Amino acid sequence: MASVRERLAEGRGVRVSDTSRWREAALALLFLSPSIVVFGLFAYYPFEQVVVRGLYRNNIAGDNLRWVGWSQYSEVLGGEDFRAGLFNTLEYIMWTVPAGLLLGVLLAVAANRRLRGIKIFQTIFTSTVATSAAVAGFIFLVLLNPVIGVIRSPNLLQDPDTAMMGVSIAAIWQNLGLSFVIVLAGLQAIPKEVEEASLLDGHGPVRRFFTVTLPLISPVLLFLLVVLVINGFQAFALIDALTLPRGGPNGSTETVVFKIFENRTPDRLGVGSVMSVGLFVVTFVVTLLQFTILERRVHYGD
Repeated sequence: MASVRERLAEGRGVRVSDTSRWREAALALLFLSPSIVVFGLFAYYPFEQVVVRGLYRNNIAGDNLRWVGWSQYSEVLGGEDFRAGLFNTLEYIMWTVPAGLLLGVLLAVAANRRLRGIKIFQTIFTSTVATSAAVAGFIFLVLLNPVIGVIRSPNLLQDPDTAMMGVSIAAIWQNLGLSFVIVLAGLQAIPKEVEEASLLDGHGPVRRFFTVTLPLISPVLLFLLVVLVINGFQAFALIDALTLPRGGPNGSTETVVFKIFENRTPDRLGVGSVMSVGLFVVTFVVTLLQFTILERRVHYGD
């Protein structure tokens, strides 16, 4: 039977352990506090202001705020303007994301070899990451020019039916470096022992890729998919550089961000705020669905 002193010692030990945990939590909170403050000031507070701003309308001077409540949300988000922008945004994503993923994987697999001069090709493939939207836009304005360009016919950027495809080609090229770098990092993280074991089992290159390589880089591909989709919802700068008039022709390349930009005037800030909140909600839901549906198929192996 334990003595009273032993019981007191055990009790003191529990109390010390609890105190230690509280101190660790307080210390962690102390170190996190700068990030929490910055996030609150530059993310949470502005977002809260955007949500509130969507509840008001004002005159052309930007003052004389008038409360309209949630009716403005239902009016704007259910309106033709927002739906058209969302449709164009989804079309842009459907063009750019699958092609960007596929090309990134193909180039990374090709560059993940011990060949002489392969570093040169890796640098070339990565270089698009450092290319701004303005530069990429100028390059493809020349390439797709109907007079001096490489692809002269059809005139992709001036036809409403093909303008989004022309913009997407430029976007795929600009995002190629990001896709390539992320997939290549995932490939180089695969242990050599795993590949050697696959070779000993008699697997050919194609079978080895689908049974060994692809499952091991699936977390990387999920991350890349989420990033590319979020970037797609934010598409603006490259489209702005490639189209004239902006978002043209006939509004065929006007994404939701373009619609928000068009409603930047003082008398339309409420409408722009509502569209911003709508875009955030759509992006959040799509991202959540990606993790919910696809994460089950992701292999998190040791």
